[in-house]
Amino acid sequence: MFTKGIIKKGEYYDSVSLMLVSKEATKMEGVIDVAIVMGTEQNKSILKTSKLLLKEFTDAIDSDLLIAVNAETENIAEYAFQKIDEILKEKKNKTLKTGEYLPKSIEGAFDFLPDANLAIISIAGKYAGDEAMKALKKGLHIMLFSDNVSIEKELELKKFGRENGLLVMGPDCGTAIINGTPLGFANVVERGEIGLVAASGTGLQEVSSIISNNGCGISQGIGTGGRDVKKDIGGIMFLEGIKALNEDEQTKIITLISKPPADTVVSDVVNYIEANVSKPVVAVFLGGNSEKIQSEKIINAETLEEAALISCSLSQKKDLNEFKRDIAKRNEEIKRIVESETYGKTLDQKYVRGLFSGGTLCDEAMLIHRQYIGEVYGNSPLNPKYKLKDSWKSHKNSFIDLGEDEFTVGRPHPMIDFTLRNKKILEEANDPEVAIILLDVVLGYGSNMEPAEELAPIIKKAKEIAKNDGYNITIIITITGTDKDPQNKTKVKETLVEAGAVVFDSNSYASLVSASIIRKLMEDK
Repeated sequence: MFTKGIIKKGEYYDSVSLMLVSKEATKMEGVIDVAIVMGTEQNKSILKTSKLLLKEFTDAIDSDLLIAVNAETENIAEYAFQKIDEILKEKKNKTLKTGEYLPKSIEGAFDFLPDANLAIISIAGKYAGDEAMKALKKGLHIMLFSDNVSIEKELELKKFGRENGLLVMGPDCGTAIINGTPLGFANVVERGEIGLVAASGTGLQEVSSIISNNGCGISQGIGTGGRDVKKDIGGIMFLEGIKALNEDEQTKIITLISKPPADTVVSDVVNYIEANVSKPVVAVFLGGNSEKIQSEKIINAETLEEAALISCSLSQKKDLNEFKRDIAKRNEEIKRIVESETYGKTLDQKYVRGLFSGGTLCDEAMLIHRQYIGEVYGNSPLNPKYKLKDSWKSHKNSFIDLGEDEFTVGRPHPMIDFTLRNKKILEEANDPEVAIILLDVVLGYGSNMEPAEELAPIIKKAKEIAKNDGYNITIIITITGTDKDPQNKTKVKETLVEAGAVVFDSNSYASLVSASIIRKLMEDK
């Protein structure tokens, strides 16, 4: 293998453009890996983790463009650099030739659209906070897609937003649904009376999709960014989101979604709801202690699916135990699948390998597996003691969140680009100790437009690899989305089932089946 890096001084491109160029470059034959990023300290740190921080990058500054290529030969690498340069120039020229007015500042954009009331900001985190404050001072609500914004700046923005009646969704807010309009990574869901406040993008997507698929609808989906519910921020926008939904006439049910908030945030949320909210409230704080929520006004859910189904039951005025009875009926189906999928496994096959594009979905899968088979390893594990020594190498029962920075530097998000995960699937299929590969496929705007077409051949190849080596590997997939999404959930599901995957409509169901299979394999040995 041959690795080489180039620095282009003072040549700035936005992160989305760089990710798209990177995606095109990695498709070149003989190219193993590519990173194209601006030379920020954060990016250099992530390049180091990815083993692409070359010596020539050490003194690079924020305005420098860094390009690293790992290829099979030097000639292939040189050709890749040439093509990357051509693609970058083409993108720049295309922008210049459109003749379309492209504002260069918040002020310019506001002059062009004086009636706007919301700004979406996606630039380098170092600058994003200051631009967000400019927008707030113009009276705009904010969706701050950018990450790497300091805690201090986030706190400043959210305090200003609270004092001026403005939402600050983010930093690192990837999903929202405002007045029926999906923003960022979001699904096409029915309008309705269930309002969501979520400190998790994929959590919001999973819950809103399940609600829509079960005949109900979403009034608003307010994202806050994951750090909002931590002690340093204090749940400022989580609380402001609850207040907004409480005042929204269309919202009749409020559903809260998060990884475990800080104890002080839980206390503030409970106190506010008890004192001010008369609407039903459903809460799923994945992995949190439900006993800390002592309120008759809040219904606790253990999984994202359960939160969605409770919300639907309230909306449809059904018995809250009805959906639980429906879920209980799954037990017989789970037994059948477990018997079918453990048949033909060798004595060596005993591990599950989860490869996720959604961080919250990965967490939920780990929580369910931990209940059935004990602690699991990961690049972002539930228990720090089980952190993988090398995130690129699985160990025993492992769950990898491919959306973490170490995998996304200079690459499109794994919801968009399946290249890295496809490689990992085939790598895991070559391990004779692997019994299950567990995947999520997240549909909707911003995500991969042809997930089934890209994934189906890999599934077939993985199963063929295992078969040729004398064992049977199970590939389990959960799909987050709706039939109204551009990809169409039903069509995606049909194609993946035909390719040989076992496909489920919720992450918790898929995880429960996976965990049950692994537990049975452990018991049978």
